[in-house]
Amino acid sequence: MNVVKVSTETQLQDAYNIRNKVFVEEQKVPYELEIDEFEPHSDHFVLYSEGTPIGAGRFRVLDGKGKIERICVLSLNRGSGAGKIIMGAIEDHAKESGIVILKLNAQTYAIPFYEKLGYTVVSDEFLDAGIPHKTMEKIIT
Repeated sequence: MNVVKVSTETQLQDAYNIRNKVFVEEQKVPYELEIDEFEPHSDHFVLYSEGTPIGAGRFRVLDGKGKIERICVLSLNRGSGAGKIIMGAIEDHAKESGIVILKLNAQTYAIPFYEKLGYTVVSDEFLDAGIPHKTMEKIIT
């Protein structure tokens, strides 16, 4: 498995297709909430396994912090370490960009995954697209 920082239209479409399958089709998030106004201002990442896209994520800088968003892995590939690989690539990108604080809004069921990666809950529960979330942060060095 390898993560690519999106640099072509084909790679961007791979990211959008994975996000559509996971968030829109599987989790029933409205498409207009999934693909938003921040797309052009974000760095996108795609995880490939033997040339097939299986995961994606998005990164942008907000108020001096790195904001990790839209982390997803196709259902058949969950539990394979794919999510950890995507997160590692995004964290490396953040470090290279000089970012030291990372923030993400985790679906509550995914909090244990992010805690294993060193993230800490910093908010109360809130709804995003009707799904319970909590904000988490991590300091990277």
